[in-house]
Amino acid sequence: MGLIKTILYIVFFMYAFKFLAKLFAPFLIKKVVNKMQEKAEAQFRNQPPKSTVKEGETIIDKAPAKDAKGSKTVGEYVDFEEID
Repeated sequence: MGLIKTILYIVFFMYAFKFLAKLFAPFLIKKVVNKMQEKAEAQFRNQPPKSTVKEGETIIDKAPAKDAKGSKTVGEYVDFEEID
C-alpha cells in the first residue's frame, strides 16, 4: 500500500510541476529577457564617446615591456609526407 501511495504522490507532483511550469514559464522568460535588454542598454549608454582618431591612424595604448624576452622554443617540428 505504501508503494502505491508513493507512486501516486510522485505522479501527482510531476503533473503539478508541469502545470505550474506552463503557467509561470512565460512570465519568468519575459522577466529574464527584459533584464538582459536593460543590461545591454545600460552598457550601450556607458560607452565612451567616439575618439577623434582619423581613419588609418595608428594608436598605441601601452608600450611593450622592455624585460620581455622571446622564447627560443617555437614548438615541435612535424614533417608531413605526401601520400599517393
